[in-house]
Amino acid sequence: MAGSTHASTALITRHRGGFPRGLTWVTREGEAELDTGLDLGIHRMVRGERIQDSPSKETAWILFSGQAEVELEGARASVTRASLFEEAPTVVHVPAGARVRIEATSEEVEWAVVSATNPKAFAPRIFFPQDIQDELRGKGLVQDAAVRTVRLAFDANNRPEGAFVVGEVINYPGRWSSYPPHHHAQTELYHYRFTLPQGYGHAELGDDVYKVKQYDTVKILGGVDHPQVSAPGYGMYYLWVVRHQPSNPYRGFEFTEEHRWVLDAQQQGWKPGNAGGR
Repeated sequence: MAGSTHASTALITRHRGGFPRGLTWVTREGEAELDTGLDLGIHRMVRGERIQDSPSKETAWILFSGQAEVELEGARASVTRASLFEEAPTVVHVPAGARVRIEATSEEVEWAVVSATNPKAFAPRIFFPQDIQDELRGKGLVQDAAVRTVRLAFDANNRPEGAFVVGEVINYPGRWSSYPPHHHAQTELYHYRFTLPQGYGHAELGDDVYKVKQYDTVKILGGVDHPQVSAPGYGMYYLWVVRHQPSNPYRGFEFTEEHRWVLDAQQQGWKPGNAGGR
């Protein structure tokens, strides 16, 4: 388990007022402080607006909301998403140099954009919602206090040439996620949304705890434990992106030993009025 970091650079809060139309970069590869090796931006479009790009980096567009027409290397698809919380995303994933065209076909469309330097070639692909399964984690453990939904779009198994992993977590109200505390050698980003605009949660980074709100982003350095919790009444969503290391791709995480016992369904933890429970 790793220790503390710096709130001023680990927690990015400057977008709490919302994102304007167009592409707004939240964090960039190569930053002077707490460089995660990743670019993360939010792109808000209006009906009829087009993106025509041949990016210089490996890039993924993750659909947050709205409807759009995507043309990828000549193939076209209509994609839509009405809810971050109830529906899996569409993810457009391309290597550097691929030709991408996106046109907004609803009044508003919002994408998260992730990119990173990667000279490797691979086939461009659209991951549709039916390709991305909901995985329920934590059921039956510690009184269901860490039940959450995890969605994995792609990782080293299905995109071995890629530079990063993309997934989502639906953190249920008052519950924990990324729990029990775990860590991995690779850097990571979390970007947050809530079911209500005043929603909030707490993000642990080692021994530091940060209050996270709508539109916040957290940088997670390698080796740092990073469990999360949402306030009761508020569903918390976060996009998570892990940057592979050149000779050490992300293939999972390590639990912090002192909290590993919560993975045993026979040990549900202390309950009020139950003096014998652990």
